[in-house]
Amino acid sequence: MVLRHALLSASQSEAMKAMATNNPFASGVVSRFVAGETVEDAVRVAGELSAAGLHCTIDHLGEDITDEDRANKNADTYIRLLAELGEADLTDRAEVSVKLGSIGQALPDNGAAIALENARRICAAAAELDTTVTIDAEDHTTIDDTLAAVAVLREEYPATGAVLQAYLKRTMDDAKKLSTQGSRVRLCKGAYAEHSDVAYQSRQDIDLAFVRALKVLMHGKGYPMIATHDPRLVDISAALAVRTSRERSSYEYQMLYGVRPEEQRRLASLGERVRVYVPFGSQWYAYLVRRMAEKPANLGLFIKALSSKY
Repeated sequence: MVLRHALLSASQSEAMKAMATNNPFASGVVSRFVAGETVEDAVRVAGELSAAGLHCTIDHLGEDITDEDRANKNADTYIRLLAELGEADLTDRAEVSVKLGSIGQALPDNGAAIALENARRICAAAAELDTTVTIDAEDHTTIDDTLAAVAVLREEYPATGAVLQAYLKRTMDDAKKLSTQGSRVRLCKGAYAEHSDVAYQSRQDIDLAFVRALKVLMHGKGYPMIATHDPRLVDISAALAVRTSRERSSYEYQMLYGVRPEEQRRLASLGERVRVYVPFGSQWYAYLVRRMAEKPANLGLFIKALSSKY
């Protein structure tokens, strides 16, 4: 847990970010977890995953954007991405994940309204192509605004997905509110540096919180999206699906691009729906360090790349 907190702090360090992003030897490790920097890279990976029997959700990396023009351009990038997924005939297997912080939520003046309007534009583009949007969760200070935006978007685009982070102590209440008919909800453990006042800190407590929230979602009337690589939690999820008599079409597993790809394919071969979270873009540093925090074993790969001269 000490290492996890250190890594989460490093994800916010501008000095560490500069060292990593300016080091050409890191690119090999980055490419394992990030599709690339361009829309074309994301579409290519979506095609590869589809050919392997997998679904995907694509995230254009970037958050806490404080420039309105850049926020609008990020939304435009999503709209172009959706168009190119449509051209490639991939929208039956690909959706997009959007952080409101990347499309205006962090703007000092009227950020929530700007982000909501940009999200509405993205949802409209997705709906035209018969695919979906999931609104990602960020740190705990944004959760109320984010879930409020999801509620508004669902009035016009009911398939809009929400994300809950199991380590937040509020999540059980949110899960109960969101486990309604047709409600798409991704449950993940959580990957931001949060204080013990608002979030569980130990792995055991976080795992227990995940299972408690998962039980609520699996017993509910919505569509749970189970975001975990933990073999124990995958087994518990499978048992809950049997216990709640869920058809395989009524839930899905989600895993990160580059993490346990063999398990992704194994579950898909059993007839499970597996969706891979595919990030792309130049703003990969904070995302990647949070992945290190989730699985510190990956840290060795990254440090080796940063320190290598060959």
